[in-house]
Amino acid sequence: MNAQTLSFFIAGAVGQLECALDLPDAATFPEPRGLALVAHPHPLFGGTMDNKVVHTLARGFLALGYVTVRMNFRGVGKSEGAHDEGRGETDDMALLLAHMRRQYPDLPLALGGFSFGTFVQSQLQQRLIDAGTPAERLVLIGTAAGKWPMPAVPANSILIHGELDETIPLTAVFEWARPQDIPVIVIPGADHFFHRRLQHIKNLMVGMWHR
Repeated sequence: MNAQTLSFFIAGAVGQLECALDLPDAATFPEPRGLALVAHPHPLFGGTMDNKVVHTLARGFLALGYVTVRMNFRGVGKSEGAHDEGRGETDDMALLLAHMRRQYPDLPLALGGFSFGTFVQSQLQQRLIDAGTPAERLVLIGTAAGKWPMPAVPANSILIHGELDETIPLTAVFEWARPQDIPVIVIPGADHFFHRRLQHIKNLMVGMWHR
């Protein structure tokens, strides 16, 4: 994402997994405020950790003072293995979390995801809830409601969706969010990839984080 991005690998169940770490500005945040994991869109449709929405999510977390880490899912970039429909990807994200927890054991945890990545992160959050160690907050962009069986998410989750999303219809997100009574922030005129509207994602994240 920038010259300071640290590339590294962790061992996954089916091979090495390519990851990227960014640290918040040390002058602004002498001590990080939290740890954030960001998940990318569908691997079989060009999704990578370098996707522009994923980068925007990462920049939002960095602006909040969070150590921010991304991963290429199985079969993407230099990550080994093959797509596993969300099951193995959630396992791998849990391994990345365990790896980062060894370095930052006490930082509050946040999870962010875009499209397919929202499915992975919501499943990971459910595992963490079951273990009694939930993430403090989720940021879900282009939530994959109707595409995959999205579990319920905590009430303080930030959901951002494009009005004109052609991949995941806004109506499907409303139907998923409505019984949970979770607001959905709609960006007027935005498509699935938020073309020319990416700035809203970071601005909304930062503006809403402490509400």
